[in-house]
Amino acid sequence: MVDSKLFYAVILLICIGIVMSYSLSAYIVSFYNYSPFHFFIRQFIAASLGILLIWLISRIDVDMYFKRIGLLIFIVSIILMVGMHFLPQSFISSAGGAKRWIRLPLISLAPSELFKIGFVYFLAWSFSRKFVSNVHLSIKDEIKIFIPYLVLFIVAVVLIAVLQNDLGQVVLLALTLGVMLLFAGGSLRLLGVIFLCTIGTAFLAIITSPHRILRIKSWWASAQDSVLALLPQGWAENLRVSGLPEPYQIYHAANAISSGGFFGSGLGEGFIKLGFLSDVHTDIILAGITEELGFIGLFGIIGLFGYVLLRIFRIANRTTDKTHYLFCVGVALLLGFSLIINAFGISGITPVKGIAVPFLSYGGSSLIANCIAIGLVLAISKNMTDKKE
Repeated sequence: MVDSKLFYAVILLICIGIVMSYSLSAYIVSFYNYSPFHFFIRQFIAASLGILLIWLISRIDVDMYFKRIGLLIFIVSIILMVGMHFLPQSFISSAGGAKRWIRLPLISLAPSELFKIGFVYFLAWSFSRKFVSNVHLSIKDEIKIFIPYLVLFIVAVVLIAVLQNDLGQVVLLALTLGVMLLFAGGSLRLLGVIFLCTIGTAFLAIITSPHRILRIKSWWASAQDSVLALLPQGWAENLRVSGLPEPYQIYHAANAISSGGFFGSGLGEGFIKLGFLSDVHTDIILAGITEELGFIGLFGIIGLFGYVLLRIFRIANRTTDKTHYLFCVGVALLLGFSLIINAFGISGITPVKGIAVPFLSYGGSSLIANCIAIGLVLAISKNMTDKKE
């Protein structure tokens, strides 16, 4: 049998996301004269499809179909990310001038969400053949082995950070790649080299983009007081940025978190959604949840999320197949880092990256992609049980 505890925990998170997509979208449905259930219905349809995919995929024979599904997701997502830039504008939805979604009859598909799952599969499949061994390699040999992965990552940077203007997703993929490499047997020396290269690439991407420079400055304007207070006055004055307002999203997200208090204002009673942050049901959903459900509600959701990650890591530790082990680890890292990046962004610790909270944020592409990943993890858990029997 599959890991039913993981299955039900994920469904509970999805259900919370559906309810919050209804509660937190109150202003935007009124502003655009939508039905009050506009976003609720769309998220419910995506959730129903996602749960169905979890159930169907969890029943597959991983020895026969896991490689086929993983490879299919990886190849198709790359084709879609490249191909959507050649589609007519009527088939594409944009954000900030960058093409990110392919319009379908019922939903808009973000190929980058599927690519993340395919990326994790490819790393799991390839790392299990290149790095999982007891042979001690020199740093030079490790770098030689890593070069093809670097090329793949550069392709991801071009497709996502350059063509889609989405640096946040690249940061998420870089973190996942680095930690998966450690789990696969790569050395800390190699990880250090990768880290330096990633920092260099991110720095280059920031200084060549005026809007990213402004975003960093705006973030620093809101965070500088707490940091500069620890430095000598002369240094602090040289590093201080003035004349920039606190970032709009961080300012109102912080107000929402503060006003929620311990028990929250009550479901449906929040104010942040009333025009202050009208899209709070998407990337800023944690702030909306905290305002309406309080810190108790937030801690409960974080605890449930932690339980999901724990179940995935337990499945990883129980499997003897190295590819399956690394895939489960990669899925857990994707989910965990997404939550951390989002939480750090809305709290002002880091700049806002536009990363969705898995299973909670409104959006069909992210939800369905994560459900596919969970389905594959459950299929792996079922395979272990079948072999024991």
